[in-house]
Amino acid sequence: LYHVLLILKKLCFLFQYLLEYYISVNCRKYTNCKMAGTSDADNIVMLTDSYKMSHHKQYPPGTSQIYSYFESRGGRFPYTVFFGLQYIIKRHLTGVVVTKEKVQEAKEFCALHFRTDSIFDEEGWNYIIEHHGGRLPLRIKAVAEGSVVPVHNVLFTVESTDPNTAWLTGIMETLLVQTWYPMTVATNSRIQKQILDHYLRETHGDDNTLDIKLHDFGCRGCTSAESAAIGGAAHLVNFQSTDTMPALLLLRRYYHSSMAGYSIPATEHSTITAWGRDGELQAYSNMMRQFPDGVIACVSDSYNIWESIEKLWGKELKDEVLARGKNGGVLVVRPDSGDPPTVVLKCLELLESSFGTTSNNKGYKMLPPYLRLMQGDGISYRTLRSILDVLKSNKWSAENVFFGSGGALLQQVDRDTQKCAYKCSSVTVNGEERDVYKEPITDAGKNSKRGRLQLHMIDGEYTTLQQGQGDKDKDLLEVVYENGELVRDQTLEDIRQRAALSERDIDVMEFLRSDADKAK
Repeated sequence: LYHVLLILKKLCFLFQYLLEYYISVNCRKYTNCKMAGTSDADNIVMLTDSYKMSHHKQYPPGTSQIYSYFESRGGRFPYTVFFGLQYIIKRHLTGVVVTKEKVQEAKEFCALHFRTDSIFDEEGWNYIIEHHGGRLPLRIKAVAEGSVVPVHNVLFTVESTDPNTAWLTGIMETLLVQTWYPMTVATNSRIQKQILDHYLRETHGDDNTLDIKLHDFGCRGCTSAESAAIGGAAHLVNFQSTDTMPALLLLRRYYHSSMAGYSIPATEHSTITAWGRDGELQAYSNMMRQFPDGVIACVSDSYNIWESIEKLWGKELKDEVLARGKNGGVLVVRPDSGDPPTVVLKCLELLESSFGTTSNNKGYKMLPPYLRLMQGDGISYRTLRSILDVLKSNKWSAENVFFGSGGALLQQVDRDTQKCAYKCSSVTVNGEERDVYKEPITDAGKNSKRGRLQLHMIDGEYTTLQQGQGDKDKDLLEVVYENGELVRDQTLEDIRQRAALSERDIDVMEFLRSDADKAK
């Protein structure tokens, strides 16, 4: 027995050695390839969670249809701005996306990944090549992008168009659920637009500058260039002010927008500190000489923000600021540290002492038209409200200040912010369609909807109809993708119109009060 065990142990070592050698040889194709200009995300067969590769074996025999839907099950904000599905469809799903090479790559990869070749559904993927030319036999119906839909409503549905590929609906969940990100950023951005609109109307009388009041500084803080492009594009559904150029490129390519956002010449700390501490005055003066007209922004807290405003901008450079203003120039002074409400108020007071103010028709103070302030540090929808509250209490118009946001705008969100979920609600087995659902006793918030769904407008409110109910002609879910083709091509211009603020909007101040209570 001892010798038998010894032989078995040696055989195990030999098998392990051969397996590791096989893996090292076969992985070279993945680790040594040229990556510039290519992406592992181009193989649609593997753009999913590992465990989904085994699901084709788990559905009941005779399953010919799986129907799933996507919704926000609640979350931080009371509504969602639907956006970003078209990017995913155009980027990953249109045309011939399944090839023999991709199937072979996935087959080899999964054999290594699962340590067996019995998991991967080679037959199913090859069926798509042979019977559909490599185009995905799927139908996606969705509400129009830019729609402002209350939570707990269906936003899109997915189903296979071939009874032999019912499993494909589930495979697509991983990729399609990533719509949560642009959707949530667009929602967060729009809430801030509502806040700005509220204070502008109360302290200024109009919101003519609203579309450029919140500037996107988030590119460097994103997890990837693609994340910056997607999140930045979502912000531009609501605003036209950004420094995230990848977002502009995405909107140009996927949403027919030649130029979706704008920026201005602006300093960073290095372009000020490069002149040395004693050269701060020269750095500011150089900025105005280099850009003698138009709007410029100067970060002014490299050393002492109070001295920069009071002594440099307010005294030594005052004549240059005034002269530039006569040419239509606007100087935007930017603090970038400290407690935002405190800093913004004090900066305005220092600018007032040097340049004076007037009173608008609402009775709030206004800086001269050639002078403004930008707060780009620590801005979220909560701090934005705090700053604007302080300004209003001290009789300053919100028109005096522009805002920038980075991490809080593009990164302080996740799938649970709006509790986004993709769930199966109907299956067809042996020709019989069944309503299916989940109803966990430990969390009613995760209950799912049942049957085929429609989205209707009833008495001015979005309403989801379940279990096959509703008039199909009134369904707001329209086919956007079918069998490899984009069916509905939406433009940013149309999306912006749908997402525009309206009289039907929620009371944003009531939302903020409720949000503050929850945060306590």
